[in-house]
Amino acid sequence: MTTAPPRPSPAAAALSGDDPAAGAAARPNGATWRGLPPDVPPRPSGAGWVLVALRGGAVVTVLLVGVLLLLPLRAAERLFAGRRRPLTGPWVQGVCRLCLLVLGIRWQCRGARMRGPGAMVANHSSWLDIFVLNAAAPVFFVSKSEVAGWPGINILTRVTDTHFVTRDPRLARVQAAEFAERTALGHRLLFFPEGTSTDGRRVLPFKPTLFQAFLDPALPQGLAIQPVSVRYTAPWGREPRFYGWWGDMDLGPHLLAVLGQWRQGSVTVTLHPPIPVAGHDRKSLAAAAEAAVRAPFPEPPPRV
Repeated sequence: MTTAPPRPSPAAAALSGDDPAAGAAARPNGATWRGLPPDVPPRPSGAGWVLVALRGGAVVTVLLVGVLLLLPLRAAERLFAGRRRPLTGPWVQGVCRLCLLVLGIRWQCRGARMRGPGAMVANHSSWLDIFVLNAAAPVFFVSKSEVAGWPGINILTRVTDTHFVTRDPRLARVQAAEFAERTALGHRLLFFPEGTSTDGRRVLPFKPTLFQAFLDPALPQGLAIQPVSVRYTAPWGREPRFYGWWGDMDLGPHLLAVLGQWRQGSVTVTLHPPIPVAGHDRKSLAAAAEAAVRAPFPEPPPRV
């Protein structure tokens, strides 16, 4: 069974409204890779289907048990820590690390998590980013409000305290206040400034409009933004874009391809030094964050 969600997954649908296709031709090499049809992921065969069943069942079990045990932890937090998340943040982090282990995807994290008040911004390549970024640090994804109504996914987004935003200028002040409140509580919100996902081999230009939210005077003093790079390495013998999920790709075939891959590839998360917000406007802040996230990636492939 396949499904083609409107773009993108809970992790993918972050931020203010941006048409993924808009401005593609204006981006370096953007027209080239967007103009090429995504590779059809290899369909599992033979033992691959056994892996699909085993890994898929194991991941679902880990998530179900994780959610069931998360609820009493959340109740304890509410009693002793209010809206802070000293227990469930690390719990979700552990669950996501276990999911990556079950999937067989090798994972490593470089750099140190920021300690002061702030948020994180990262490039976005795949539905796997949900597990990968949560494994690197306790974070709370920012997603468009429509995701809150997606069956099944809406349960996960609610229990993991996803921060929803509505694309309505009339609500900008209220949403800015909510963002400031969560930041003051120590919640590490994570944004995707590209506005869509890519094939995993490049970083698209960051949208400066997002970074305006970080300049609100109601936010805590000393606020900083930590850029995060997520770079996938495909399994041996597979197309370099194997883990990328973008454009109009169906989720079902891609999910089956990853689950049925006998020997998996790897992913590296790089936590860059935080960028202090003070002294920046939204454009310079976006440029600095983009440069940091782009650093671990090679130069864009040549036009073909």
